[in-house]
Amino acid sequence: MSKRTLYKGQIVKQLFFSEGLSCLDLSTRLAKSLPFINGLLNELIAEGLVVETGYAPSSGGRRPLIYALKSEMLYVIAVAMDQFVTRIALMDMQSRRIISIQRLELDLAKSNTAVTELAIAIEDVINRASVAKSKLAGIGIGMPGFVNAKAGINHTFLQSGSESISEHISRHTGLPVFIDNDSSVVALAEFRFGAARTRKNAMVVNLGWGIGLGMVLDEKLFRGNSGFAGEFSHIPLFTNGKLCSCGKHGCLETEASLLTITEKARQGILEGKLSRLTGQITHDSPEADCDALLTAAARGDRFAVSVLMEAGYIIGRGLAILIHIINPEVIIISGRGASAGKLWLAPMQQALNEHCIPQLAECTSLEISSLGTEAEIVGAAALVMENYEQVFLRRDAA
Repeated sequence: MSKRTLYKGQIVKQLFFSEGLSCLDLSTRLAKSLPFINGLLNELIAEGLVVETGYAPSSGGRRPLIYALKSEMLYVIAVAMDQFVTRIALMDMQSRRIISIQRLELDLAKSNTAVTELAIAIEDVINRASVAKSKLAGIGIGMPGFVNAKAGINHTFLQSGSESISEHISRHTGLPVFIDNDSSVVALAEFRFGAARTRKNAMVVNLGWGIGLGMVLDEKLFRGNSGFAGEFSHIPLFTNGKLCSCGKHGCLETEASLLTITEKARQGILEGKLSRLTGQITHDSPEADCDALLTAAARGDRFAVSVLMEAGYIIGRGLAILIHIINPEVIIISGRGASAGKLWLAPMQQALNEHCIPQLAECTSLEISSLGTEAEIVGAAALVMENYEQVFLRRDAA
């Protein structure tokens, strides 16, 4: 294992998560000498990975050179999965899509061949983009379920026989593969590029078919002892007798997940509620019905707004528990549900006012993510670059 190779990988990683850095910035972040970092930068420039982008603004004295990654020299495959639909994107080092996102309808609960179908779809994206595999840093995948990221295993979905998911897809594609729970990936996106970027302690709620949670504690992603931290969906808030997807009863998601509130909207329309959703809500596609509900709410439809307000209050009760335990600086509402925007804030804040100790509640702000449905794609790309030292060492060994 070459130390120079390791630090070159760390430089690439640092530059990916920054708009540009000077040699001094990198020297400080990596705790290595200026001559050492300068030598590595020169090697990376010779290899075509790094470019000089000009001088930093003047603050007195000599202006330092700024370095950035050369966008067309390296790419990542980003995969965002939910229970029904998988999205696959090819992105450059500025997080720009190279081709349109490929959508794959993949019902994870029903498909026994999901891992193989996913590997084939990823290969199709690579072939369609005509990008040499030597320019692909790796594949990052966010997925629902109880995911052991280190072992590359999902204990809920995507069973892959004797191989791990990572091994199976890597064998098919010939690329390094990194997987993680979708909510951890969403939190990574917010931590690196979104609303949690400058926050020391932040809770990121991934509002989707479940209600996931990613945690940034002391400016680091927290995954827990075995990697399963953040199962916010499954805190037992209710005695409603409703069976949850985890096999228990009364979990938060049985009353407030997007899957649940979409079903409530369907039921309301069947009961004759007046709404622009009449004729739009069907039982054919949970994704289409959910999008119709969120769009109608954003446009002021009273029935749609009432469904979201009820769910927002329930989620707010759960957030009150988080605030009492973690005392975060900010709670960020991200994921698919964030597209409803500020509609969530009033009912959530009402629940915090009613259920939270004021001295704690007033120290935590609520924010809506600007990344929204893009968060998982952005986070999946970031997942590869979070592990880029491993990729670089693997390439050096090859």
